[in-house]
Amino acid sequence: MGQKNNKNSLRIIGGTWRSRRIQFLDNPDIRPTPDRVRETLFNWLAKKIDGASCLDLFAGSGALGFEAASRGASQVIQVDVDAATTEMLVTQKQVLDAQQIHIVQQGALAFLQQTEQAFDIIFLDPPFNTELLNQALSALIARKLVAPEGLIYMESAAQFIVPQCLDELTCRREKVAGQVRYALFEMPN
Repeated sequence: MGQKNNKNSLRIIGGTWRSRRIQFLDNPDIRPTPDRVRETLFNWLAKKIDGASCLDLFAGSGALGFEAASRGASQVIQVDVDAATTEMLVTQKQVLDAQQIHIVQQGALAFLQQTEQAFDIIFLDPPFNTELLNQALSALIARKLVAPEGLIYMESAAQFIVPQCLDELTCRREKVAGQVRYALFEMPN
């Protein structure tokens, strides 16, 4: 594949679909989690991902949700508000024959107000410099959508100030890579 074709694709790092490429839209709002960060994250999740129910809120490229499914998650719900983005996610789901992935076109906050399911692992990677991360975290905790001992992965701008609603969670891991902070929080049992 030439450079141009790779610009809007990424490689699944591990699991069933290891080394397979998924495509995503050329959209400035889509900022896929880099390979190195995804590899670190899924090393952190290695003992929890098999059989887990996952929520990929603000799915965008779908990188986190497809990686989770590839590594054995039993259910992955990918939520994105953009119609073209969700259409691309559906196409990639079909290419991989990913039966455990469910795609929802809806605003993240509206989805959180509507769902009753508690998830084992939640991926939060909203557009930076918005209030969406704080709002999503507050809704997840208030509505008890994180299973006991469940995990929340969040990606944010490096200067992001962790909201007080996370006080009831335990920070398990945290790193900064360039302009991005990524962290893994756990809900107590």
